[in-house]
Formats: sequence, structure tokens, C-alpha cells
Amino acid sequence: MVYSQTWDLDSIYPGGITSPELANKYQTVAQDIQFFAQQVAQAQPSAETIADLSDLAQKIGAGLGTISIFINGWASVDYGNSAYGPHFDKLGQLFVAFAAPMNQFKKLLLQLDDTEFAAALATERLRSIQFYLTELRTDAKRLLDDHTEALINQFDLDGQQAWSQHYDTISAGLSLTYTDAEDGQKRQISAGQALNMLDGEPNNETRANIMASYEKMWASAENLTADTLNHLAGFRLTNQKAHGYQSHLEQPLEMNRMSQATLDAMWAVVDANKAMFKPYFERKKQLLGLEKLGWQDQVAPLTHVGDYQPTDVSYDDAAAFIIEQFGQFSPKMADFAKMAFEKRWIEAENRPGKQPGGYMESVPDLHESRIFLTYTGSVNDAATIAHELGHAFHSAQLVDLPLWRDAYAMNVAETASTFAELIVNDANVRGAKSDAEKLVLLDAKMTNPIAMFLNIHARFLFEDAFYTERQNGVVTPQRLNELMDAAQEAAFDGMLDVRHPHFWSSKLHFFIDSVPFYNFPYTFGYLFSAGIYARAQQDGANFEDKYIALLRDTANMTAEELAKKHLDVDLTQPDFWQAGADLIQQDIDEFLQLSEQFV
Repeated sequence: MVYSQTWDLDSIYPGGITSPELANKYQTVAQDIQFFAQQVAQAQPSAETIADLSDLAQKIGAGLGTISIFINGWASVDYGNSAYGPHFDKLGQLFVAFAAPMNQFKKLLLQLDDTEFAAALATERLRSIQFYLTELRTDAKRLLDDHTEALINQFDLDGQQAWSQHYDTISAGLSLTYTDAEDGQKRQISAGQALNMLDGEPNNETRANIMASYEKMWASAENLTADTLNHLAGFRLTNQKAHGYQSHLEQPLEMNRMSQATLDAMWAVVDANKAMFKPYFERKKQLLGLEKLGWQDQVAPLTHVGDYQPTDVSYDDAAAFIIEQFGQFSPKMADFAKMAFEKRWIEAENRPGKQPGGYMESVPDLHESRIFLTYTGSVNDAATIAHELGHAFHSAQLVDLPLWRDAYAMNVAETASTFAELIVNDANVRGAKSDAEKLVLLDAKMTNPIAMFLNIHARFLFEDAFYTERQNGVVTPQRLNELMDAAQEAAFDGMLDVRHPHFWSSKLHFFIDSVPFYNFPYTFGYLFSAGIYARAQQDGANFEDKYIALLRDTANMTAEELAKKHLDVDLTQPDFWQAGADLIQQDIDEFLQLSEQFV
């Protein structure tokens, strides 16, 4: 089967960013927001009124979400084009206009006492969204007066959101020149292309040359990115303080529906198991022929192992492999993946001008998804597609539910994606035709644990230290470098000989405005999905229905409740998290045993 590597955005709104249908949608959503505001202003609290307003609010939310993926989709494939700026601003204005009546709606819920509210939630129209409505009612207790809230939301457009967009402008304009060690030629590449090459470039010297230029490039922009990060964080801290948050971690934990005890238990297990990576990295240095391990080497692909010669995997072959392997665990996952490939929900073509990284976003009005990535044919790329398809499969299990049942938190959002990735990575290893190939594939599988246990822990340690210092004033670029270097030293437990102090400047995740502390949910999702994966292997054919039942509950309870109901585990205790660490240890042990013959 031959699949297109470019996605279909015209089925959302035909004609690109100047689509008349997009213009009409802007107008329709604006009218709906105005009507919603009128209805909320004159509403009296009752179950029927809350249900009517909830339906309208979800319709508006779906419209805003659909516009958002459409604009973001076009901007992602034409990265840095200023033509999309006015559209992002227009969408932002709609979100601001919607925020004010939504805050009034939240306060309306507070007008019911606890008994009245519980009775309203028990009615047929509200039963399925009672968890989300309860969260909205809790949010209402933090709200300031309507005028102040409206002013904060308006300021946010030119505050937190603007600084986040400013970072995109900075990064889109950066490029670097490096020397290719193979032919001695100098080449110029964008920041996004450099990031992709740092993970996939097989030549040690070329990879080091790119890393040195990459660090230098971000150093040249450090004053701009430091200003951006400081002002974004300053706005966030001020906003959190105004709404009664006692610490910079309270809001992200609340948004992820998890407790501090769960976060502490997870990081404690991560800290306790870091030593297992030391013999792995020592062996990897031997296999790569390196004396020192640099930041760019942590997930470098193995080459020249025995007689194994890596070959690029075609996009169509990767698609077929994903569909086949999904089918081993869930026929519904396989059917869904096949449909996504056929219907061109995936943008994968490797070409200049694209945004770095990858993502999946839902298209609520169409009950569809769109996936963005860049496929290069490397051994890791099939797993990346599987990861994003996992996200999309998750959303697809909720399309028959109200939109507010699709509002799952970021930490559990990583569950289905990482689960799908594990399926493909394990299948790759099992299908190896020689010890050398198996070793290469085991090493590729280690990319995730390294990121989740070490890289992301460094991000968390940095952000925690930065936000603590930012409360006392602006943090200089030099101090940001020191904080990042210390975080990498601690998180990697001294395993890196050459670190990346400007990682704070280069990593988009630190500059995302919508989600504070964007990083730690990835580690949660990885370890949570590892537990689910182990359960799937035990349950076999009985797994699919249980898995879908868990996914359908992800926006309907806290993380701790979800784990207890569907896995019968306590996330505040180390046992569950340690089970995930033990799976990594098994892979490392196999890697070390298998690689002895090649050193």
C-alpha cells in the first residue's frame, strides 16, 4: 500500500488559511460566544440551565479547537511565516471573549449548595460530565471579580501567550553552519533540522560538530530567549499568586489531576534507579568508539556493529509494520491506524520549512485527528508515528462522549501514545535477524527510558530551580546556564562528560504558555503505560476492552483514582513506579549481555 506523506487539511476548511469556510467559522463561533454570554448573564442555577449552558459551551469549545488545529497545522508546515500571526491573534481574542462568560458559568455552579449541586449532577443530562463540572465549581473558588478576570485574560494575549509566540519567532529565524566530517563540506541548516540531526546523525564527529554549532547558535540568542522565559514565567507566577496558589507546582499538579505525593513517589524511584544507566552508557561509548559522552551522544544511533548495516525504512513499510503490530494487541487499534494512513491524517514528509518535533491534535467538529511529524526513515521513526497514533486512538475512543469527557490531562494523555510506542519497539527487537541487529534495535528502544528517566528529570529540576529563583527577580542568561548545567549533572548522575547548558534556550517545552511544567507528565505517562503494557501481555485477548475502558475514564477521575480502578495500584507508593524501572533494567541487562561479543 502506498500512503501519502502529506496531510489533508482541506477537509477541515478548504482553500488554506484564506478559506471562506474558516472566515465563516470565526463568525459563527463569535456569535455563539456572544449568545452564551447573554444566557449566562441572565441564568438562574438549575440542573436544566446548567445542562443547556454546558451543551453550548462544549459546542464553542469544539469550534475553537477545530480552528486551532487548522491554523496550527498550516503554520507547522510553513514555519516562521508571519502570515499566520493575525490568525493566532484572532483565535486568541475568541478565547479571551469565551473566558469571561465561562468564569461566570463557573460562579453560577457555586450558587448551588453542595446538596443542590450533587442533585443536579445526578440528572441524566449532567451525569456523564459531573467530574468536569465539579472541577469547574472548584475553579470558581479561586476566581477574582469578573472585571479583574476579564482584564487578566485580555492581558494574557500580549503577556504569556505573546511571549510564547515570540519564542517561535526567535527559533524560526535561527540557523547554523556545521562541518560534515564525511566530506569536509560546510552546510547550513535550520534550528529544526539541526534538532532532528542531533538524534539521528551516525557519524560521531559530524554529530559533535552539529552540537557545538547548536550550542553556539542558542548562546547567540540567549538574551532574547532569557527575556522571553523570564517574562513568561513572571506573568505565570503573578497570575498564580493572584488566584491563591501557594507554590509554582500546585497549578500543574492540579491540571494533571495528581497529587504531590504521587509526583514525589515517581521521582524518588527515578532517582533510586539512575545507576542502572551507567554500565549502559559505558558500553555505548565502547560501541560508538567514544572516549567521552556528550549531550548529543545519549541517543545516538549505533552503527558498525558486527556485520549489521542499517538501512532506511520506507514510510509505507513503517505504516504496514505499525498496523500489523497494533493488531497483535488490539484489532481496533490496527483498524484505526490503517484508516489514519488512508485518510491522510498524517503529515510526515521530510522537507525544509517545517516546524521541528511532532504532535497530535484533535479536530472536534469532525471527530478526527491530525498528526504532525517528519519521517526520515531512521529506526526510531516508526515508533514516533506509533506514538502519535496512540494519542489519536485515545481521542477516537471518546468521540461518542461529550467534549468535556475528552479533556484528559497531559500525564494520562501520554498513556496511549507511549503504550503504542512500546508495542512497536518491542516488535522491532523481536523481529531482529541477527544479534547485531537486535542490539541496534534494543539501543533504539532505550531512547525512551533515557528521555523519561534522565533528560526529562533534568528539565524538571531546572524548572523547579528556575521558578524558585524567578520569584525573587529576573534570572540572567548566565544563571540559567548554571541552573541547567547543574540539573543535567544531577539528573544524569555525572554520566555526561559534555553537557548542553543552553538546553533551556533550545527546548520549546519551556516556552509553552498553556501548560506550566510541561515536562514531568511525560515521565508519568511512560511509567504508567509500562504498567498497562505489562497487564496487556498478561491478559492477551481480554486486554482490548479493558484498555479502552481505561482510556474512556481518563477525563473522568483523578490519576490516582484511574490507577486504582483499572490497575488496582496506589500511585503514591513506590511499587508501581519500580515495576516500570525493572522493565528498563531487563532491557539494559540484555543489551549488556548481547553487546559483549562486539567490544
